[in-house]
Amino acid sequence: MPAHAVVLGAGMAGLLAARVLTETFDHVTVLDRDTLPDGAEPRRGVPQGPFPHALLPRGRQILDDLFPDLVDGLLRDGAMEGPVERFRFLLAGVRFARVTEGASLLSSRPLLEAHVRAAVRALPAVTIVERCAVLGLVAEDGRVTGVEVDAGRTITADLVVDASGRNSRADVWLRALGFPEPPVDSVRVDVAYTCGRFRLRDDAMDGDQVVLMSGVPGNSRSGAVFPVEGGEYVVGLGGTLGESAPTDPDGFHRYAATLPFPDVAEVLAGAEPCGPLRTMRFPDNRRRRLERVDGPRGLILVGDALCAVNPVYGQGMTMAALQAEELRRTLAHDPDPQPRRVHRRLLQATAAGWDNTVGADSADPRVDVDRGRAAAVIGRWVARVQRAAGHDPVVAHAFLQVTGLVDPPQALLRPAFVARVLRADRHDTGPQVAAPARAASGT
Repeated sequence: MPAHAVVLGAGMAGLLAARVLTETFDHVTVLDRDTLPDGAEPRRGVPQGPFPHALLPRGRQILDDLFPDLVDGLLRDGAMEGPVERFRFLLAGVRFARVTEGASLLSSRPLLEAHVRAAVRALPAVTIVERCAVLGLVAEDGRVTGVEVDAGRTITADLVVDASGRNSRADVWLRALGFPEPPVDSVRVDVAYTCGRFRLRDDAMDGDQVVLMSGVPGNSRSGAVFPVEGGEYVVGLGGTLGESAPTDPDGFHRYAATLPFPDVAEVLAGAEPCGPLRTMRFPDNRRRRLERVDGPRGLILVGDALCAVNPVYGQGMTMAALQAEELRRTLAHDPDPQPRRVHRRLLQATAAGWDNTVGADSADPRVDVDRGRAAAVIGRWVARVQRAAGHDPVVAHAFLQVTGLVDPPQALLRPAFVARVLRADRHDTGPQVAAPARAASGT
């Protein structure tokens, strides 16, 4: 058994990687720049922590496998089971039919991460080191052998896993060691989403737990309402290509009124703010194509360091879980995998999440993305499926299983499903959002 693995970053991707590495390595050290909180508190290294998050059904399945007692502890501390029939989906201008199969786990990101961090910290093989800045990689004979940290120290390792996020310095470090930088796929969206916590009036959600609303052609503004512990709700409003919801309460309410459906604005009516409004920006969907270059052995990228997608669709944590699952499988067969091979497998594990996100983003004609003939055909079919989901709960469930990363996209092409969508066309009465409402620029 190899002796020592080092993980860069104690966010969700790094923690999940550390958990699976304990099955292959005698000892795992997790390094993070932050002072890590003991409880469910936001921290500087996870600036998106206060914003709405979703652990999709597939992500929950993987966490249940890795940490069998985790969900029970979360529920005791205020997380909630989210039966999907209490989710209100307003996607691509369609109010989806109610789905009755499935459930999600609803909690704030800080609460979820605190429980995962505590579970990983309790593993005998794991040491988490706080306030530790990584300055570069150390290599010998084409192999990464450790990391250089602050104060000029070197931590040796048989494997380094970079989970330091989309701003990873892996490209710089590889260049410094004489290795080629990987090509990067990038789809620029310039997403900005503003959110805050609120106490809603008693009847605001009309019995629902969650509202999820995406943009439509001509109005890319989106919204989400999620319950969190303590009886509060996180309300987030998103915009793309440079626009964002204001951070003053009046402007935030006015912006909500410009979304494709009125639901979020209606939920916010009479709501009591529980803190300041904050804006988070995300420039582009980005994945490093490390399977295309000859990199050093002993270095693996995971999480947003490898593939970062638009957070509006809530797939990031589940994609990190899928990568952890694939890393587990790969290392079980080969503790020292060839770099191209392991990164190809990790990217394949999250290919559906990338395709879902980029496909949804490309519905906005202002997004600069290759719209070849095949992509156009797929886009038209997905739009047809979404229209059918407004009438048929079976179609809605199948679509949500794909976007929830439980089923592959090919599930939407099975003959019986195609026939069902075509039959649903008989009930299609046209767009449910006839004319997107827009307020003046900036509001």
